[in-house]
Amino acid sequence: MDENAFAKLAQDFRGQVIGRDHPDYEDARKLYNGMINKHPLLIARCLDVADVIAGVNFGREVGLPIAIRGGGHSGPGLGSVDDGIVIDVSPMKGVRVDPVSRTVRVGAGCVIGDVDHAAYAFGLAVPLGVVSTTGVAGLTLSGGHGHLSRRYGLAIDNLLEADVVLADGSFVTASETSNPDLLWALRGGGGNFGVVTSFLFRAHPIGEVYAGPIFWELSDAPEIMRWYRGFVAGAPEDFNVVLGFHTVPPADPFPQEHWGKLVCMLLVCDSGPIERGAAEVDELRAALPPPIIDLAGPMPYPALQSMFDPLFPTGMQVYWKGDFVNELSDEAIEAHLANAAKMTSPISMMHLNPIDGAIHRQPKDATAWNTRDAMWSMEIVGFDADPAKANDVKQWAQRYWEDVHPYDRAGAYPNFMMDDEGEARIAASFGDNYPRLASLKQKYDPGNLFHVNHNIRPSAGLH
Repeated sequence: MDENAFAKLAQDFRGQVIGRDHPDYEDARKLYNGMINKHPLLIARCLDVADVIAGVNFGREVGLPIAIRGGGHSGPGLGSVDDGIVIDVSPMKGVRVDPVSRTVRVGAGCVIGDVDHAAYAFGLAVPLGVVSTTGVAGLTLSGGHGHLSRRYGLAIDNLLEADVVLADGSFVTASETSNPDLLWALRGGGGNFGVVTSFLFRAHPIGEVYAGPIFWELSDAPEIMRWYRGFVAGAPEDFNVVLGFHTVPPADPFPQEHWGKLVCMLLVCDSGPIERGAAEVDELRAALPPPIIDLAGPMPYPALQSMFDPLFPTGMQVYWKGDFVNELSDEAIEAHLANAAKMTSPISMMHLNPIDGAIHRQPKDATAWNTRDAMWSMEIVGFDADPAKANDVKQWAQRYWEDVHPYDRAGAYPNFMMDDEGEARIAASFGDNYPRLASLKQKYDPGNLFHVNHNIRPSAGLH
């Protein structure tokens, strides 16, 4: 490493620069996914935009690979890189809510919980994800779906502008009136185009929601899944229902007689008036067999967002697989049930997340996210606390995906993809928008400086 360049970085940097000989290095290099072990040369913890510019310039001039870390929640560990520099924007927090314009300015280091907390005080919410510890930046740049998506669209559909440090170290704002092509690319194209330092979102009125998980015996799952495939398309857009397979956690508030039981779950969230939400969930209850656990009821929206945080601590062994799904055939249901029954870890899971409603109303070329006509975004996640079980959860998730993928689409939500998917899979996830993304990559990052991601090669197309 060029010592002169390093000395200049240290001089220009207000944050903390952590090298391999720093006492905090081992802790600083840890990733959310304990299955991944990377050793960067430097971790540059940025306090402001000037630090980001200094870090980008240093990495480019010295020729080091650059990884960008926001919330640090990347499943494939794309927030770090061996023998390179991590531009860590996690200290760049701060949320400013404008209740008059109903907009929220969010620092790139924020997690969803930061935004939920700040916005809820004004009776507002930004449509983001479903786990409050997830980083806003990584979630948003790949699309961002959650409990409010059917009503208000993806996170990117509510992204009004972004401040960005480009590969040449310049600073720009991407909006509908300034660099609109860059804004288009950021709305789903991941971290390929620069380091986003802040986001401006549109917010929406949200108060209490009628929400929570309802669990059934796995033997009831075939009936529930057949009901679910017909229910979603006709459901009110403020009524979101996720279908999943889980194991009942061995802790309160779950009844002890069901601890460790493999179950079929419906996670409901009705963001309309509480009385109407209660009635809609009551109709759901009446249409299905009696559940074994029912935790649905009125709650503050941030409480729903943080409900499952304890299940996803940092350092777990994690392997993700995903697909976009158009329909649930009887054959697909059989494949799901067969693989759910083979779950190797009590914290592994499968979810079908609805992505219809408001998401479908956007044209396919309106944003880099191209899949505006699928019904669900599926995630299969192998989780375990024990490093010795890493291969078991990986094999379970991979085999599950191999069995159901023939019934699904070619592409997937990038945040549910590991780093071993291949270029064809990435291109399939962007569909017809991939050539335009490659062209914009050529414009904004022709040297592919930002390649530690689900990479879009400059003007490469698909080889």
